[in-house]
Amino acid sequence: MHTLRLFLLLLTALGGVSHTYCAAQQSNSAQDNVKYDREYALEATMLGYFGKDGARNPVLKANKGDRVRITITNGEQMTHDIALEKLGLKSKTIQEKGATTSIAFVAQQSDTYFCTVPGHRTAGMVGNFEVVEGAITGNTVAGQVPTRNGQTLNLGFEAGTLKDWTATGEAFAQPLFNQDPSPVHEKEMRIGYEGKYFLSSGGVTNAKLTGTLTSTPFQVTQPFAAFRVSGGALQDTRVELVQAGTNKVVFQITGQGRATLQPVVVDLQPYLNQEIFIRIVDNETGLSQIPYIPHDKWAHINFDDFQLYPSRPDFPNELKPKDIIILPPLDPVLNAGLSGIKAAEAMTPPKGFKVTLAAAEPDVVRPISFTIDARGRLWVVEGHTYPTPAPEGQGRDRILIMEDTNGDGTLDSRKVFMEGLNLVSGIEVGMGGVWLGAAPYLLYIPVDAKTDKPAGPVQKLLDGWGTQDTHEVLNSLRWGPDGWLYGTHGVFTHSNVGKPGAPDSERTKINAGVWRYHPTRQTFEVFAEGSSNPWGIDFNDYGHPFITVCVIPHMYHVIHGARYQRQAGKHFNPYTYDDIKTHADHVHWVGERGPHAGNFRSASAGGGHAHSGAMIYLGHSWPQEYRNQIFMNNINGSRLNIDNPTRAGSGYMVTHRPDFMAMNDSWSQWLNFKYDASGSVWAIDWYDKNQCHSPNPDVHDKTMGRIFKITHENDKWVKVDLTKASDEQLVKYQLHPNDWYVRTARTILQERGPNKKVHAALKDILAKNPDATRKLRALWALHVTGGLTDKELHNLLAHDNEYVRSWAIQLLTEDKAVSPETLKQFTTMAQKDASALVRLYLTSGMLRLEPAQRWEVMEALVQRAEDKDDHNLPLMAWYAAEPLATVDVKRALQLAEKAKLPNILTYMKQRVEAIGTDEAKKALSDFNARLGMVEHSGH
Repeated sequence: MHTLRLFLLLLTALGGVSHTYCAAQQSNSAQDNVKYDREYALEATMLGYFGKDGARNPVLKANKGDRVRITITNGEQMTHDIALEKLGLKSKTIQEKGATTSIAFVAQQSDTYFCTVPGHRTAGMVGNFEVVEGAITGNTVAGQVPTRNGQTLNLGFEAGTLKDWTATGEAFAQPLFNQDPSPVHEKEMRIGYEGKYFLSSGGVTNAKLTGTLTSTPFQVTQPFAAFRVSGGALQDTRVELVQAGTNKVVFQITGQGRATLQPVVVDLQPYLNQEIFIRIVDNETGLSQIPYIPHDKWAHINFDDFQLYPSRPDFPNELKPKDIIILPPLDPVLNAGLSGIKAAEAMTPPKGFKVTLAAAEPDVVRPISFTIDARGRLWVVEGHTYPTPAPEGQGRDRILIMEDTNGDGTLDSRKVFMEGLNLVSGIEVGMGGVWLGAAPYLLYIPVDAKTDKPAGPVQKLLDGWGTQDTHEVLNSLRWGPDGWLYGTHGVFTHSNVGKPGAPDSERTKINAGVWRYHPTRQTFEVFAEGSSNPWGIDFNDYGHPFITVCVIPHMYHVIHGARYQRQAGKHFNPYTYDDIKTHADHVHWVGERGPHAGNFRSASAGGGHAHSGAMIYLGHSWPQEYRNQIFMNNINGSRLNIDNPTRAGSGYMVTHRPDFMAMNDSWSQWLNFKYDASGSVWAIDWYDKNQCHSPNPDVHDKTMGRIFKITHENDKWVKVDLTKASDEQLVKYQLHPNDWYVRTARTILQERGPNKKVHAALKDILAKNPDATRKLRALWALHVTGGLTDKELHNLLAHDNEYVRSWAIQLLTEDKAVSPETLKQFTTMAQKDASALVRLYLTSGMLRLEPAQRWEVMEALVQRAEDKDDHNLPLMAWYAAEPLATVDVKRALQLAEKAKLPNILTYMKQRVEAIGTDEAKKALSDFNARLGMVEHSGH
């Protein structure tokens, strides 16, 4: 009680206590009138909190009873805050570079400070606060500068020259500086050098210079050494201690990506009385290969003050090798700006494969999206309007229909379907027309199949799609197995989607995630929320979708109703509390300094963080090892990555496979790729020296574009036209080993509508085919053609195959209502079904039903202890259970009390507290009192 009373008294003096957090005020608040015993100022970045002396996540100390204020300044354009774990104290959130915020408290116990923004603590924004007795700072033992022949060596550069050093290259031609701030570093960076001078191989202004500086040898007369270092955490910017005579490197270290010099301590006991020398290496140019990306300002090394010590010196801001994440050298760029033919020749596909140029500028320019129709033709969008939307009616985008008429790999037929479109970012064909994502609209254009011309005016199905960030607009349109049109959407574009003229109450917000639209019911919904900037979605053999994203970890198995890790912003539901993280066990960038630090240095890990396109190969001609593998283009790495999803618990674990191939061309930008009727893969290449989005249209090349074809020696070209197939043939195509036939035939059957003979044939496959994937194909085709009654779907809930049961749940809940009999069966399944996948689909299904109908199912699901460590189920169960708090507070708390899944009880108590009514407060108080009595009695 004493601690709490002191804490509250101080906060009262500071201007009050907030409801949930005793939060800090800005620096211009009442805090400024309070005298603090300890003031700490830290810079906040994703790499950690940095003290003025350069220490990363320094240990902050105070005596008991001290009044302490910790102020953070944002070192980047990113969301950050600072919190104390035990006190539950949290600052306001800051986003702009240079913004500040703080927390103030009375020091009573040691604690942990950290950033509460999801993922930031894990990324390394965490340190210790310690309550200590006596003096906060200690004294360091004195050192001495090494000598040679009785003369003190110039190892701290106090002579103002490079006496006792030998330089090669340009980096050390004029390397000494005596100003802080330094004339060659960022002005806000403090160098903190000792004496009159320090050395830099270039600072941030001359980082492209390279060279080596070597000291004269000297004898190790003391067991320890220390020196100061800063600069790039790069493999080729480093300080080495080298054994004279053998040239053996006995110690090396880099900077940690900051300018402030920090002391480094070296144990030289094994080399006492031997000679060593210092070698300062800068072989890193830092030159960016991409025109719009600045050169690396940390491609240099700073050094000062080498001394020997009789015992190990203690520095509060000591830099230790284990704390530095070193980046490798830049990836070699073999080519840039090649012709289409040369670009194809430069690629290195696996043995048995070849890449050919199918089309290039001027026949195709700026291909931004494409699809393949039932005749095997490519419908290609040329994105001439990007990146700036044109005024209404002045768009310049167009749609081409391109075809390889003779199987030689060249798209020798080219038609213009439509011109004058605006900011088109996605295309799909089927159901009698062309579907276009063209923010602010989702468009439909009916097609005259005989003339390949529009059969009517452009229809605006939905509007309200945002254009704030035009490379994060709606994209990657693709038919799902359930007959819905799916697409993805980025995090920095904010959409409020509805039918034209609809009021806000009839619209749906989305700013990151997966959406879908039903072509005949004309209904729109968000399928899953979160991620970053997905630009690719595809479905595996079991109808499970996956997306590929950028910046954050790249791979997500898309679960209906899920909420995924976000690159930025908050979930629309404020009671989400936590979100589902990547389904991959890896990332495609190197190091732990964040995704951007690995740009153009990450070939060893897959190429980098930026991905475009998603293809789960379900063709029939490529080697079996590629089936159900996820292909994605790695934009910075100019290569095709492959990931391998395998079932794990309720979903998947996705592992990295060797890259399929490298394009070996830094201008290469494949945006999407799809397999065709022959099993071959077509790919569109935006081809541009600028690898990243910019709102400035002048940084993009406007004249180039390519389409490539990847073929395996097993591929056999076929000329197809499934529009001419009979209903019987379309049903048989549901058994084809190439999913292109399966999907295309299913969409045609959906367009043709219900047919009793079709339904009978599909039900025969569903009942008799032993392969679960073939049963699912029949089930999906029956669904899209209206061939299943609710009773038939209900009966499938007892099927012996988990995939069939789970899909029956999804299809039964599609209309957001089920019969009492089905709901009762759901409860039984929640209690007894052995499949985690089925339980996952049950949680998704509950999210579609009215909360009052969820009780029995959720009460059973949260008690399934076998799911406590599942990647998806604990959070999915929370998302489905959360609204129950507003239906019946007491029952919701009782449900949470019985839960065997982690955090359900904690989150439910938070949710009830957030309701804020007298009834909710009393229910929570009574519940906590009873829970405390139970825990105290040991029951």
